[in-house]
Amino acid sequence: MSVNTSMIAVIVLGVALLPLTPSSAMQGLGEKVLIFPYETDFSFVALIPQKEMALRAFTLCMRVATELPEEREIILFAYRTADYDELNVWRERDGRVSFYLSGDGTFFHLPPLTTFRTSLCLTWESRTGLAAFWVEGKRSTYQVYKPGHSIRPKGTVLLGQDPDKHLGGLEAQQSFVGEMTDLNMWDFVLSRSMIQAWHYGHKVPKGNIFDWATMEYELNGNVMVVDDD
Repeated sequence: MSVNTSMIAVIVLGVALLPLTPSSAMQGLGEKVLIFPYETDFSFVALIPQKEMALRAFTLCMRVATELPEEREIILFAYRTADYDELNVWRERDGRVSFYLSGDGTFFHLPPLTTFRTSLCLTWESRTGLAAFWVEGKRSTYQVYKPGHSIRPKGTVLLGQDPDKHLGGLEAQQSFVGEMTDLNMWDFVLSRSMIQAWHYGHKVPKGNIFDWATMEYELNGNVMVVDDD
């Protein structure tokens, strides 16, 4: 998706919202936290990537807290093009954390997400298919997942909801409820030392797809932006 040429339009409950463009979006969430206080089928944050999401590798990091019970699935990150869920990150009903690239996913047994903030990163690269989650700066075992795959550009990125079809099909039972902050994304795999530095709040290279401090975004529904105190 190009910031200069693409627009994000989202349809919720059959009502078309105004397109999200660089001129209509808000910018920058440095020292802020997104709060999703209620389970809904209409509250989300739409993000504009800083560059095309034609990806053969990535690192996605965020800090997240939730009090939803483990048997409730939760969408943590959703990127969808017209025909595919290009990159979805979930906490599953059985408590595992998973991600999906255009089809069947891969699943990891991680420490549970709780009311206390967890730093969570995901790395994947196409050449080998090596994928791992990082929790509090510690890496899970590697899994080999979809070597040779490419993530396609020109889609929609949402926090808080999973679009079951492009620009619609939201379900309350999958929505995120809790707090999210410091989401960053790079189009390459960060080293162990860089992921650990990010976990401890040290300076690392800015995310070249999403940088929390400067990203462009639009709030929809009952989502709050508060100081990270």
